[in-house]
Amino acid sequence: MSLQAPPAKSPVPQPPPAARRAGLLTPWILLLPGLLWLVVFFLVPILTSVGASVQTGNADQGYRLTWDWGNYGHGLSDYLPQYGHSLLYSVLCTVFCLLLGYPVAYCIAFRGGRFKSLLMALVVVPSFTSFLIRTIAWKTILSDNGPIVSVLNDLHVLNATTAMGWTVGNHVLASPAAVVFGMVYNFLPFMILPLYTSLEKIDPRLHEAGSDLYCDTFATWRRVTLPLSMPGVVGGTLLTFIPAVGDYINAQLLGNPNTGVVGQKIEDLFLRQTDGYPVGSAISVVLMAGTLILVLLYIRKAGTEDLI
Repeated sequence: MSLQAPPAKSPVPQPPPAARRAGLLTPWILLLPGLLWLVVFFLVPILTSVGASVQTGNADQGYRLTWDWGNYGHGLSDYLPQYGHSLLYSVLCTVFCLLLGYPVAYCIAFRGGRFKSLLMALVVVPSFTSFLIRTIAWKTILSDNGPIVSVLNDLHVLNATTAMGWTVGNHVLASPAAVVFGMVYNFLPFMILPLYTSLEKIDPRLHEAGSDLYCDTFATWRRVTLPLSMPGVVGGTLLTFIPAVGDYINAQLLGNPNTGVVGQKIEDLFLRQTDGYPVGSAISVVLMAGTLILVLLYIRKAGTEDLI
């Protein structure tokens, strides 16, 4: 029996050099519109703010680039309480949104049935109204004659919150509690949507498997549902915290002079003070850099491998 050599493989045809170059350039061509958008509307404004933060002068005589880094010192020392309020309110808003949004997203994902789309629409529809109008509506909801304040007074809750400094006497309006209430309402959809998307991907049969392994409902949620939904938790907390830390509408409409946040001071320095541009820019840069650092630390701690 004679052995025959295997037939020689025909060489794979190679595309011409022009086609190879076009293939290498295609991804960059597709990225070009997005890169241009980021450069024009993200990088340029940031560089403009950084440049304005080291200028001196006023609106009447003009501003000059003098590399005055003392603007950052003034911004930090003069407005440190506002930084604290912005951070505190945004963290509380994120925590309350998570506590309220997770059960809502869980019920829609696993108990919504054929009404899932309708329930998610009810979550999103309030956002179609102006942010400003929704915040003003809370002035009526939290008014002294409203049902919420009456119930809180009957339960003597306001006595405890007033002692903690979160309300003022028998009033909820013009207090830190009112600011947090408004922020939670306005940013709650930003938490529910990522949570629902993450929970909806979980196979319900995993819950049945947990029951078969003698796990109760809480143990199944803790060992199965929560770990699998962590991408939604991380994404929801980021989408809530980032806009909340820069929000100032709720503090301006629902708070008092003692609940001021950084955004209010930035608006005041830019729009009402003739020499406020440099310090206002410095405050903006510090707020942006601080938020970026906090977000990066949080992402590194939480992990990003499942966030896609």
